[in-house]
Amino acid sequence: MTLELQSVSRMVEGRVHIHPTSLTLQNGSMNVLLGPTLSGKTTLMRLMAGLDQPTTGRVLWNGADVTGRRVQDRGVAMVYQQFINYPGLTVYENIASPLRILRRPRAEIDRKVRETAEMLHLTPMLARKPLELSGGQQQRCALARALVKGAGLVLLDEPLANLDYKLREELRVEIPRIFEASGAIFVYATTEPEEALLLGGNAATMWEGRVTQFGPTPRVYREPVDAVTARVFSDPPMNFAPCIKRGPSLDIGPGVIVPAEGAFAVPDGQYLAGFRANHLCTERPGADALEFRCPVIVTEITGAQSFIHVGHGDDRWVGLVDGIHDIEPGRQISLWLDPRHVYLFDADGSLVAPAAYARAA
Repeated sequence: MTLELQSVSRMVEGRVHIHPTSLTLQNGSMNVLLGPTLSGKTTLMRLMAGLDQPTTGRVLWNGADVTGRRVQDRGVAMVYQQFINYPGLTVYENIASPLRILRRPRAEIDRKVRETAEMLHLTPMLARKPLELSGGQQQRCALARALVKGAGLVLLDEPLANLDYKLREELRVEIPRIFEASGAIFVYATTEPEEALLLGGNAATMWEGRVTQFGPTPRVYREPVDAVTARVFSDPPMNFAPCIKRGPSLDIGPGVIVPAEGAFAVPDGQYLAGFRANHLCTERPGADALEFRCPVIVTEITGAQSFIHVGHGDDRWVGLVDGIHDIEPGRQISLWLDPRHVYLFDADGSLVAPAAYARAA
C-alpha cells in the first residue's frame, strides 16, 4: 500500500494553506509531520484523509486516484488530541462502534475488539466507561477505535498534547509498538522535535504550509537541508550567527575566528553559522572551543537544566545547560561552543556544510 500526494495544494478564500506538495508514504511506515502551530500539519492530514479537497493536485492510494472519493470510502482512521469517545458506552462498545456501523458479523466484531484491546493493554478495562479511565487510557481507547476497522491509513493529530508528562512518555513508547503490530501507514503530527526523534521512521518538517524536507528522521535532524528546517527540528530553535569566510579563516563574531578547514573549507563570502541550544556550554568543553561573551537577558530554571537567554549582536541565543544557573540579567558571561557542532548555511539559508559531529554520527 502507498499513499501518494502529487503536487497537492490547498487555498481558502485566496489564502494559501498548503503550497504544492508531493509526498509518497509507503506501507508499514511511521511518518511524522513536525512543525509549529499553523505550519499546515492538520490541513495536510485532512487532505490525506479526504476531509478536505485539494485546490490542485491529486491524492493516490495504491496507484488509484482517490482525490474526489469520500472519506467514508477511503479506509482512513483519525485520532485527535481531544479524547473523542462515547461517554455512555463501555470501552468494549466504543471500540466495537466502527465495526457495528459497517455491519460486521457479531463473532468478527468480538474477535477484533478483543485483539485490538489486547494490543493496546485495554483488556481489563473493557467493561468500564471512558470517564472511569485515566487520560492515557482514554486516548488508547480512541486509538483502539481507530485501529479496529483495519484502516490502511491512520492519522494522529497531536494525540498526546493534552496528556500530562508521565502519560505522554508512556504512550510515546507504546505507539511505535502499536504501529508495528498494525502494519498500517501512520502519520503523526507534532510540534515537538523530541517526540519526532522518539517515534523514528520518517519526518516531514513543515513551515508556513510547505514541507521543507522529508526523509528518515535521524537524517533530517542531523543534516537539515536549510536553516528553516534546522530551526523547526531544534528545541529551542537553532541559534544563528552571521559569519564571514576570508582566506584561511572563518569569522563568527568579534574575536571569534576559526581555521577554515574541514567543513569550514568553503569559498570566501558571507554565511550563517547555526548551532543547537544544548551545544552551548558554561564551561570550556575542549582546547579548541569557541568563547562568546554575551549579556544575559533572562534565565529559566526547569529543574535539572537551565535555559540561558543571551544577546549576541542583533541576535538572541538560548543555551540549554545542565544544572541550576540563576544569573542576574545584564551580566556578561562566557558561553563556549565546540566548532564540531557548527552548521554552515549560505545567504539564502541552504545548507553548505553539516556539523562535523552530525557527519560522524
